[in-house]
Amino acid sequence: MRIVLWILQIAGAGFFVMAALGKFAGAEPSVSTFEAIGLGDWFRIAVGVLEVAGAVALLVPRLAGVAALALAGLMAGAVLTEAFVSGGGIVLPLALLVLCLVIAWGRWDGTARLWSAVAGRAS
Repeated sequence: MRIVLWILQIAGAGFFVMAALGKFAGAEPSVSTFEAIGLGDWFRIAVGVLEVAGAVALLVPRLAGVAALALAGLMAGAVLTEAFVSGGGIVLPLALLVLCLVIAWGRWDGTARLWSAVAGRAS
């Protein structure tokens, strides 16, 4: 199971880096989507930064589960945006959402340990 999770994490990281590069380069579909939701360039770049950070964190074993959860939230927003604002296809963001949820589920023990460690230091 660990090998499968690593393959999914590497593939997911690759997809998120490629998506971020399109946002940074100002690819037309990306620009038009963010203009349609009324948030423009700054939000497009911010989402790209979050995608790169999430992609890197997917490759760090201790952070992979948390990164997958955060990226799942980002993809949920992408699915809703594509479905209700831009009218684009939801297949790719939905597939990435499912991928992130599978990774989060597979890395749940590590995520729980991380949360416990952080909560223990906070108190």
